[in-house]
Amino acid sequence: MSRVLFILIISLCLSILTSSLVSADEVEKPLSLNESITIAIKRSTCIRAAEYEIKGADYERKAAATDFLPKLSTEYNYTHFNEAPHMKDWSYTSYPLDVKMGRQDRYQWNAYLKQPIFTGGALTSSYQIAKLGVDIAKEHWDRAKQDIILQVKEAYFVILKAEKIKKVAIQAVEQVKSHVVVARAFYEEEMIPKNDLLETEVRFAQVKQNLIRADNGVKIATANFNTILRQDVNQSVEVEDILEYHPEVFSLGDCLKEALKRRPEMKEVIFNFERAKKTVNLTKSRFFPQISLITNYQRMGDHADLQGNPYEDAESWMITTLFSWDIWEWGKKHYQVSAGRAKLAQAEELKKQVGDAIALEVKESYLNLREAEKNIFVAKTAIEQAEENFRLNQERYNEQMATTTDVLDAQTLLTEAHKNYYNALSDYHIAKAKLERAVGR
Repeated sequence: MSRVLFILIISLCLSILTSSLVSADEVEKPLSLNESITIAIKRSTCIRAAEYEIKGADYERKAAATDFLPKLSTEYNYTHFNEAPHMKDWSYTSYPLDVKMGRQDRYQWNAYLKQPIFTGGALTSSYQIAKLGVDIAKEHWDRAKQDIILQVKEAYFVILKAEKIKKVAIQAVEQVKSHVVVARAFYEEEMIPKNDLLETEVRFAQVKQNLIRADNGVKIATANFNTILRQDVNQSVEVEDILEYHPEVFSLGDCLKEALKRRPEMKEVIFNFERAKKTVNLTKSRFFPQISLITNYQRMGDHADLQGNPYEDAESWMITTLFSWDIWEWGKKHYQVSAGRAKLAQAEELKKQVGDAIALEVKESYLNLREAEKNIFVAKTAIEQAEENFRLNQERYNEQMATTTDVLDAQTLLTEAHKNYYNALSDYHIAKAKLERAVGR
């Protein structure tokens, strides 16, 4: 029985060890585009700055809302007169008598409660301006988010393109290397002159240099991707291969309409236009009087304990209605309103300008997408033709019916065809991302 138990324990340990080795050797899952976007948004300093901007704007809105509420204030003061307050009394003698009215030292504490009643719409306009500031800050956040998404997509597809071009470069090295072997064999059999062999070896050196550049391109693209995701610039990255063509239906007219509704830049200028209107209303409020209700509670005395004195009560209170109106300021309010209207007109023109810029950006992105889409089909056809051309020249060379130059030129055409295809695919996905950004999705 103990032997069976021993065997079971050994089997269990081996099973655990095997599973741990499998998990340790397990290849990490490639990073998807959506995961990359999520990481970039989470770590973006621009987005965090925009979030702080929203918080600040919301605090300003709350501060503006408190202006509608009564304000409580207090003050404590001490006054020392050069002599005690007194008056001349002529009532009973032909000579005036000094009648003492107070002490030489006076301590006073006041508490005020002030409630605005009418401000000509100033408080309402100030609150609406602050509220629009929150809306504008949210659009800044949305714009920052869309910008970082576009940056991630561009960097993501640049990595995929660089990796594909590296594979093409590796394939080119293998193809030219194979041709070098054949050419050297032909040379040893004195079937080709030495300059043909040298041409092959020179081209082999060139394609190896191309491979070095392609490998460096992958490293640069990865470093740029890491920078956007705010991670170690030297961190190795494996991304999911989605460099494929999937047709998308985009109508230029629908894209233009959607962009004018959804673009954060357009919403921002609209909010700025509304804020300029509210600012004009705020300036107009200065033409009206200001009415407030003030309640005052007072304690006084000739000592710091505010216990009064023989001449005055220790405490008193009063309610005051304050009416103030700046009637004449040499046209200052008129000029301020005119300045506000000028800024309103400026905001209106800026709104038109931004709308025109958005329309141009949408059309340009749409045309670039269609151009890249057409290039995909052209490049795909070119690959088929280049592969057949390379195969035929290889066969003809093996039969000594073609030169080394013919084979090497055919190989170069094949490499360029593959590069053009992957460039077109990458351009298509990037153009699609730019069109989505231009639309405001």
